[in-house]
Amino acid sequence: MLSKRIIICLDVREGKTTKGIKFEGNIDIGDPVAMAKEYYEQGVDELVFYDITASSDKRDIIIEVVENVAKNIFIPFSVGGGIRSLDDMYNVLNAGAEKISINSAAVLNSELISQGAKFFGSQCIVLGMDAKKVKPSFRIPSGYEVWINGGRTPMNMDAVQWAQKARDLGAGEICLNSIDADGTNTGYELNLTSMVSSAVSIPVIASGGAGKPEHLRDVFLKSNADAALIASMVHYKQYTVSQIKSYLSKEGIAVRERI
Repeated sequence: MLSKRIIICLDVREGKTTKGIKFEGNIDIGDPVAMAKEYYEQGVDELVFYDITASSDKRDIIIEVVENVAKNIFIPFSVGGGIRSLDDMYNVLNAGAEKISINSAAVLNSELISQGAKFFGSQCIVLGMDAKKVKPSFRIPSGYEVWINGGRTPMNMDAVQWAQKARDLGAGEICLNSIDADGTNTGYELNLTSMVSSAVSIPVIASGGAGKPEHLRDVFLKSNADAALIASMVHYKQYTVSQIKSYLSKEGIAVRERI
């Protein structure tokens, strides 16, 4: 088994790390720069930074925060929120990010994926996808619909079909977030994650719902996810990265050890 990655997500609003449940009721919980440094020191494999209101507010990402985070960590760093053009991608990479996460803008203009892959390489392009369970239909046969603008706008698009299209356009990775599970601490949406990871040949990051190490064990063993995104369980000091990795290792799941 290839080593599984543990990724911590920093949702940022107006320069502060924030957390909500199912994309609602967000409260500020800390400074993203200080938190990024702490998680790096704990041994997390990667960090994801989302400016969660940039798209809905139709503004650019707060690049200064990205720069300050990048100065304090030396691990892969993915940044998303308000990225709508190749210039936006360049600015984020130039600020110190290694990967670019595009979500709403990619749904509205799918060529942004192929353009980004052409100019910066597929390894830099992460499709961020927010999906919600719905009744299966002709347009949404999987029963999971794509939403944009921070979970505010339904798009009548099938999540599995969108994942496959993004892969064909050149996305190198998919960060798949379940709106239904987000912030609940009740576990990942295993069915959704299994469907998408089985449908594409690129790495899939499971996101939404992690509350304890057992949830990461389950998503790795039952869905073939390549990585697991976590937030609340570390933000609220319930677990450290080393505790999570130690548990997974004892369960027979290969995890990365920093040299």
